[in-house]
Amino acid sequence: MRAIFSIASTTVGEAVRRRVLLVILLIGLVFLVVAPGLNILTPRQERTVLIGLTLGVIQLTSALIAIVLTVYMIPNEIERRTIYTILCKPVQRWQFLVGKYLGAVAALGLMIGLMSIVLIITFIIAQQERNPAKIAELVKAPFMYFFQMSLLAAVAILFSTFVTPLVNIFLTSGMYMLGTLFSPFFQTMVESDGVNQGTKVLAKIIHFVLPNFSTFNIQNPIINPGQVIADERAYMMTSIAYALIYIVVLLVTAALVFDHREV
Repeated sequence: MRAIFSIASTTVGEAVRRRVLLVILLIGLVFLVVAPGLNILTPRQERTVLIGLTLGVIQLTSALIAIVLTVYMIPNEIERRTIYTILCKPVQRWQFLVGKYLGAVAALGLMIGLMSIVLIITFIIAQQERNPAKIAELVKAPFMYFFQMSLLAAVAILFSTFVTPLVNIFLTSGMYMLGTLFSPFFQTMVESDGVNQGTKVLAKIIHFVLPNFSTFNIQNPIINPGQVIADERAYMMTSIAYALIYIVVLLVTAALVFDHREV
């Protein structure tokens, strides 16, 4: 465990020093700060639009950071030959992989946490939001984004063990879009009575294999209060458990692939 935490802490330090990540984060923070300036609608519409806009900015910024942070993680270590220095010590390859992933997740948590703080300050100043319950409602979405992006980072880590960074960017981005846009579609097909059994089986397989990133998007009930999740706490706990199980499976697969790769 000591080796894993050592690699993870080094990875966090590298992540916060990477200029491209800081630029993406800075752009996201600037959008969060200027968002209240788009004051062209009625007060109710303004608040609804502001919530949707700011949460969208946080989600998009987090996804970009997760992809840029992780796709180059393993290839950079191989290119700079620092991986040989690490692996010649009593460090297993899976420990190296898990340490890099945990470092990436910790860096993601720091950046999403910073954006959440700016989001709260923005609403306190621009919307005169003082109700702790409403502020707590606001940070639920970024909290779930953390698990969504942790899952996305695990997907990128898996691909980084056998493809180049450029291909990885397309594969990971494609998986994120498919898992966000099409997972609900395949789930609807599985539950629909008007779909034949063969199509249902195919949709069930795709729905099972494809990471369902849309399950972490709980911002819609916040924007549209009429759309309510029956038991939100149970829903969030189920989604988090889903993410953790999926991440373990992806990391085990990545470790098996990485263990047989020549570096």
